[in-house]
Amino acid sequence: MDILEAAIPGLKPSFSRIRMNPAAPIERLSLHEEVTHRLRDMIVQGQLVPGERIQEMVLAQQLKVSRTPIRDALKVLTAEGLVQLLPLRGAVVRQFSAKDARDMLEVIALLEEYAGARACQASEARIEAVLALHEDMLRLYTARDRRAYFERNQQIHQALIALADNDSLSLTHDMLSKRMRSLRYSGNSSAENWAAALQDHEEMAQALRQRDGQALSRAMGEHIRRTWVRIAPQMGASD
Repeated sequence: MDILEAAIPGLKPSFSRIRMNPAAPIERLSLHEEVTHRLRDMIVQGQLVPGERIQEMVLAQQLKVSRTPIRDALKVLTAEGLVQLLPLRGAVVRQFSAKDARDMLEVIALLEEYAGARACQASEARIEAVLALHEDMLRLYTARDRRAYFERNQQIHQALIALADNDSLSLTHDMLSKRMRSLRYSGNSSAENWAAALQDHEEMAQALRQRDGQALSRAMGEHIRRTWVRIAPQMGASD
C-alpha cells in the first residue's frame, strides 16, 4: 500500500497514479475509465475549453479508441457536471459563471472547515500518510511540475476530507471538487498565485502536525476562500 492509499482507504488504484500527457494514445483500450481520466484532464488543463463542443470523432482518433468509450466517458463527465448535453449541439464543456464558482467554493470551504475540525482525531498512521503527501507535493513544487503538483494537491484535499470519516461529507466534497478542478488548476497559473497557494498548504500541514483541529479548520477554510481571490480576475469578477 502506498502513501496515497494509506491516506485515503478504499481508493481505486488507478487514481493513485499521477497521469501523464492526456493527449497520448490510450494503451489499454478496454478501460473506459482511462478514457474518462484523459478527457477530464484535458478539460482541467484547458485543452478542451468551456463552451467548446466536444468532437467525439476527433477525440477518438487522437486517443486511438472507438467512439464507444468516448461516449461512455462523456456520460460520466456529464454526471460530474463537467460536460453538458445540449440540444442541437451535443456534448459541450460546461461553462460556469462567476456566481457558480463562488457559490461552489463557499460550500467547499464550509465542508473543509468541518473536516479540518475532525481530521486530527484520525489515527497517527493516516495523519502521517497525509503529511507524507504534503512533502511529496513540496518536491513537485520545487521541480515546477505543475500538472503533477496539482494532482497531488487535489489528493491531499481528498485525504484530509477522508480523515473526518464521514461518507456523506466525502461524497458531497468529491462532487463539487470535480466541478471546480479546471478553475482551481488555472488559479495557480501565475508564480505568485502558486506560491501563495503553497503557503496555505504549509499552514494546513503545520496545524495537522500539531494535531490542532481548530487551526486546521481555519486554515482549510481560508485556503478555499483565497482560491476565489485567485480565480476571480479570469472570471471577470472584481472580488
